[in-house]
Amino acid sequence: MGVINIWQAIFGVSICVGLVLGFIRQTPALAWGDTGHQVVALIARAHLTNPVRQKVDGMLAADRDPLTSGRPLTPHDMISAALWADRYRDNERSQPKPNSYTQTRDWHFVDIEIRQPNQQQACPQPGIPPGVAASGGPPNACVVDKIRQFNTELAAPGTDPQERIIALKFLLHFVGDVHQPLHSADDHDQGGNSKRVSARGFPAGNLHHFWDTEFVEQLGDNPEDIANELLRSITDAQRQAWSQGGPADWAQEAFLLARSDAYGRLPSPKNGTYRLSGRYIDTAISDVTIQLSRAGVRLAAVLNAALR
Repeated sequence: MGVINIWQAIFGVSICVGLVLGFIRQTPALAWGDTGHQVVALIARAHLTNPVRQKVDGMLAADRDPLTSGRPLTPHDMISAALWADRYRDNERSQPKPNSYTQTRDWHFVDIEIRQPNQQQACPQPGIPPGVAASGGPPNACVVDKIRQFNTELAAPGTDPQERIIALKFLLHFVGDVHQPLHSADDHDQGGNSKRVSARGFPAGNLHHFWDTEFVEQLGDNPEDIANELLRSITDAQRQAWSQGGPADWAQEAFLLARSDAYGRLPSPKNGTYRLSGRYIDTAISDVTIQLSRAGVRLAAVLNAALR
């Protein structure tokens, strides 16, 4: 995979974004925002075995993609690499070629409808043609598909070294994505993007953004402090229990949280806006806390198994 010209991307996004938004899911879903993904990576890193941590560091040290950290000569680490998949997806908007924005945007979520839930219908599982890398797979895959595919590539020593690095970076991000409740559920509203919400003390926005960013930011001032606080609360029993299952199970778990809390606790809208109560916010913060913790533990389990 060639290095993408980041400066072209910066200028290209401003030109193309207005056209793109007319054809895609409104307001691209950025699960957890940067802070949440960094928290997941920090929790995962704390649960890696020493040999696996060294392998991850070695692979990322060989990565020269400027999208990973914004500086091609800066050593890459798990925390910056956990943000790469969003940078890559958004940067693609300026690339007028088959590997475009639409190639990977659907890979970040699985829209299980809350009124007629059917994960198989929401996740078409198109598979990958023989000889094609997972990073070049069909665009209509979902996050459950891609976690499985990139996990397989990462675990195979014979995978092309560059593709293996890409698989690692996608996994660092996608395991976080699938745990954001509104990346695993939908109410015919683009995962909450088209529901306008407000709450006392918060800037108005859409429901998806609140779960991505606003509720996460209530946990602390920076990713390191949040991760350290969550790590102190994770018990051995939780770690063992959470390390079981796979991406389909995690998506179903996140879906149930979305159905019961993210959507189920919404008040009736007034003038098209849902006014969130203090009780809703407290429940959401509790849900975000557990989902970030689960995602970090499970990401570590995936990497420990693939790179042992």
